[in-house]
Amino acid sequence: MELKKRTWTKAFTWQLIGFVVMTTINYWYMGSFQSGVGLSAVLTGVGLVTYYMHERAWSKLKWGLSSNGQQL
Repeated sequence: MELKKRTWTKAFTWQLIGFVVMTTINYWYMGSFQSGVGLSAVLTGVGLVTYYMHERAWSKLKWGLSSNGQQL
């Protein structure tokens, strides 16, 4: 089982990467850096929470794990 701190760290780093990518795309599409950052911030916040919940749900499942906790 994964510690909550590890799950939050994974979620945060993944969303940080996504934030940079989304900001670049949003800026290109919208033509405004401020609007691009604003939209990206909202989407990143939602993505962070949903990623965390997804990871915690999967950490409770035994499917796909061997008896010693290692991936098959």
